[in-house]
Parts: sequence; structure tokens; C-alpha cells
Amino acid sequence: MIRRTTAAAATALAAAALLLGTGSATATGSATATATGSATAAASAPGFLVGADLPKHPGSPWSTGAVAKGLPESAPFCLDGALPAAGSWHRSFGTDVDAGAVQVSVRAASTDAAVKLAAALERKVAACAADWLRTTPGGTASWQDYGKIGVEEGAHVYGVHTSIPDSEPGVHLYGIGRDGTTVTVVNWGRMGTLADAPVPAFKKTTTTAVNKLNP
Repeated sequence: MIRRTTAAAATALAAAALLLGTGSATATGSATATATGSATAAASAPGFLVGADLPKHPGSPWSTGAVAKGLPESAPFCLDGALPAAGSWHRSFGTDVDAGAVQVSVRAASTDAAVKLAAALERKVAACAADWLRTTPGGTASWQDYGKIGVEEGAHVYGVHTSIPDSEPGVHLYGIGRDGTTVTVVNWGRMGTLADAPVPAFKKTTTTAVNKLNP
């Protein structure tokens, strides 16, 4: 686990401190607009989670955006530049309070390509805390490997916590899994620390996400 401070440029403040609250709402709006009139594209998309599949939020039900082709307008925290636009679909989720989530699924060109993509996403998340610290002066960050899940070709769950002075801490959970040539990543985030993260419930969410990819 990493827990240290560093001085660098303060460009990651909004994404880390505000979590997915604002970004999720933007992506949801984008998904809804993009999906208008694109029923054919949605029909060919992998299967996706619905709000009821996410960990229950104590203060608000989950709202569910449309399944839309391509990547969300804002990349999931930690995964900027890691997801290909080709073969991608996404769905965003939000609450009325401090939590948001997004699922991105990619149909790769081959099984080998899918294996490489899943591995690259795992490396990106595992390095996220250290990468964020290098660009965030005065910040602290930590991460946790919550282990593998035996579903289809496999899945892996991680957690990342970030905090800056005079701001609420943020925690993210990541579920990365594969079924054949289809890779999915689910990113859940809200205010709090790793101790606040609903890991058992999120592991169930990740299992459901992978099982739904190719119904």
C-alpha cells in the first residue's frame, strides 16, 4: 500500500476530490444524448449493469443512464487514455448525493487483444495512487488489491483512496473482468476512505457485470 505526500502540479484536484459526482452527471447526460436514435448500436452492445446491481447507497437510489456507443465524455478516474474508443460502449450511473459510477465495455478484435487490454487496465489502476501523487502537491493516496473473482475468464477488484488538504477524501473501486473477447471495467466512487468502501457488495457487482457481458 502507498501512503505518502509529494509536490507537483495541482491538476488532478477536481477528479480526485469531487470523485464521480460531477463527472458522472456529465457522462450520463452525454450518454443519453449520444444514445438518442441509436437503438441499433445499443442492441449490438454487450450486456450492462443496471442501477440495482450497484452497491446500495444509504441516502439515494441510483439513476441509470442509457447504453451509448463509444467512451464517456470524461474518462473514469485513473483510466485516462487507457480505454480504446473502437469497440467501446458505456453506461453511467449517479445518485443525488456523493456517489457515481460508470461501466465501460470493449469488444476487442481477438482474445489476445482482450487479454492484453484487461492486463493494461489492471496495471493502470494498480499504479494510480502513485501516479496521482506525482501530480498532486500535498496529497495523500493509497490503494488496495482486493483480489481475483472466479467468473468467466476472470475479474479483479481494486480500491484507490485520494485526499488533499482542506477537502473531502475520495474512494474509488474498480472491477475489471473479461468474457471471451469482451472486457469490462466498472468504476464506483464516493466520498470516504478505503475503510468506507463496500467491497463485498462491489465484488457482487463485478461478478454481475462480467456475467452480463455476453448473455
